[in-house]
Amino acid sequence: MRDIVRVAAIPLNSQSGDTGGNLERIEEASREAAEAGAQIALFPELSLCGFIPNHPVGDHAAWLRTALRAARAGAQTVPGPATAALAQIAAKTGLLIAAGLLEDAGNCLHNTHVLVGPGGLLGAWRKLHVPMFEMPFYNGGSGLAVVETELGRIGVNICFDALIPESTRLLAVENVEIVLFPFAADPAPGTVEAWAEWALPALRARCGENGVFGLAANYLGDVSCAGVEQSFPGGAVAVGPRGEVLAGPRAGMLVTEFHREDLLSARAEPEALFRFRRPELYGPLTRLG
Repeated sequence: MRDIVRVAAIPLNSQSGDTGGNLERIEEASREAAEAGAQIALFPELSLCGFIPNHPVGDHAAWLRTALRAARAGAQTVPGPATAALAQIAAKTGLLIAAGLLEDAGNCLHNTHVLVGPGGLLGAWRKLHVPMFEMPFYNGGSGLAVVETELGRIGVNICFDALIPESTRLLAVENVEIVLFPFAADPAPGTVEAWAEWALPALRARCGENGVFGLAANYLGDVSCAGVEQSFPGGAVAVGPRGEVLAGPRAGMLVTEFHREDLLSARAEPEALFRFRRPELYGPLTRLG
């Protein structure tokens, strides 16, 4: 990891089915992040294709068919035109850019977050744990990679994954240094403060128990599709390798720094938790039921 990494978490008002418009919004926000000195920009879950609201009332069957067709119509291959467009934005701004999309994987879709640089696609992560209301739209992924970049070793946990301890641990055993946490969450009463109160206990635990930096960005704005609407409050926060809140929560773009010395110091603590793992004891965790 570089001695200092300047990061940006950017809540974004993306619209369902408007990939072209969402790319324009990402480019504008990326320029602002670059002007603020950021080296990497994190955008929320499904920020490229837009989030499809999933709390219908009325004729559920009719809604589901219409919404599934909309999901299929907006899905992108990885790599593909959308990741190529992101790479062009990265080349213009000099940033690494992390953004989310519905991935067209052939017979099924995935909720995928990609990391691109000026040279193209660097990595892609599929959401592992799919909450109930999202299950009709995409399948859960498998396996998580850690990407070696010029800024450090980076991995991604998407929204609900952050609530499941094993998600970040899969990255930690691959020596991740910076974990990106894109969200699309709207806990009641639908404010940034409510999102932070819901998300931060998990984020602080994931970073502290694994000795990693965490950067989170939540979806912002109103979305509609197939006659259903949903509203997201936004929110951004940065967490350190002891589980401490470094910056935020903030409603808009958050820019802050991660210092390598902080990572080394946290991992050198006498009770740094990751060092006390006993994998030989954990066999029962892999059994179902």
